[in-house]
Amino acid sequence: MANKKSYENSKYGRAKKKVDDIKGFYNHLIVYLIINTAILLLRLVVFNEGRIGDEIPHWSIITTPLFWGIGLFFHGVWVFSDKLGFIRNWEERKIREFMQEEEEEEKNLRY
Repeated sequence: MANKKSYENSKYGRAKKKVDDIKGFYNHLIVYLIINTAILLLRLVVFNEGRIGDEIPHWSIITTPLFWGIGLFFHGVWVFSDKLGFIRNWEERKIREFMQEEEEEEKNLRY
């Protein structure tokens, strides 16, 4: 009975950690959107004396969202990596498919 209890606790612990990781990612995403929207508005409106210019934006406007966005992307890949299992499943299905085709070819050659 003690084994079952520890299994359920570890199962619960893993599920709780996964939920916390997902919640952390969404918090990261919300902060990213709020801060980068504020930076963009400040750079475009406040520092252009209240007018939005039609000139090409400076590189400095793009760097924070770009590099932070790369970090956010990898955070998302880390959190949702188990959801990317469809690639692994596709590979396994294809391997089985090719093996089955090869077996059928061998069977046809025998007869």
